[in-house]
Amino acid sequence: MLTQLVGAVARALIAVVVIATPSLLIPGTTPEGSQVVTLVALALGVFVGMEYAATYPGLIEFRDAPPFNRVRILSLFVTLFLLSLVVSANPGEGSSLALIVNAFGLLVATALDFPFSPVQMIETHLPPGLEPFQISQIKGMTGIATLVMLFSIFCFALLIRLNQWPNRGSSFNVWINLPTFDPTTGGDVVKRLRRDSLVNVILGVFAPFVLPVVAVVAANHVKIDVLSSPHALVWGITLWMFIPLSMLMRGLAMSRVADMIGQRRARLTASVGSDGPPSPALSR
Repeated sequence: MLTQLVGAVARALIAVVVIATPSLLIPGTTPEGSQVVTLVALALGVFVGMEYAATYPGLIEFRDAPPFNRVRILSLFVTLFLLSLVVSANPGEGSSLALIVNAFGLLVATALDFPFSPVQMIETHLPPGLEPFQISQIKGMTGIATLVMLFSIFCFALLIRLNQWPNRGSSFNVWINLPTFDPTTGGDVVKRLRRDSLVNVILGVFAPFVLPVVAVVAANHVKIDVLSSPHALVWGITLWMFIPLSMLMRGLAMSRVADMIGQRRARLTASVGSDGPPSPALSR
């Protein structure tokens, strides 16, 4: 119980640090903005701590199946950290690390700048009249976010491919790790898991193309200039790739769980068949 409580507190602190990362790195944060970020970070930290301290399932999925959530929170932190470094650099200024990160992001964005690509979707929705430095900065940030997303999904897919997720040494509780999934309703569990997995993968593939359009429409509707706010720009580009990453990882995880249940059924069926009466064709 003590170990679980300590782990919950540690995860809560990690969530607070991750949410506060842009405010700590981007200069010029107003006191009002810092207070709002602190309030949101503390609220999220309390929520995460209560979820991991609870014995029964809550809202966080794959709570006892590391490193699913560790990959997600690490990718979120890395994206926020790198984008905050890039956006804090002014023309002709900035640290060497910020310039290197931005240059590397530009290389990735240029390599992914083909027709109908997510990077091109961001560029086509940029308003006219932007400074060349700002366009280069946004393009580098999109390249960094895309690279982190691709690397994260590759690492998680590799863990599944190598049968390292979930951990073989521990049991997998569907009730705890999929609290919003009811295995007792809606037909066969394996078919439902594979269907939900396919839906999540499809949504994860199309989300990078749809989210820029939705963000532009929403910003115009509420009359918010995202490009004038470094914090809004960092969070917007981060969520642009973090949401598809979460969907793709959830789809892969549910497909893996479906395969595990199918294999378990096959083993149980084989064991029941072997314990049954001998077949007449084999008896003497």
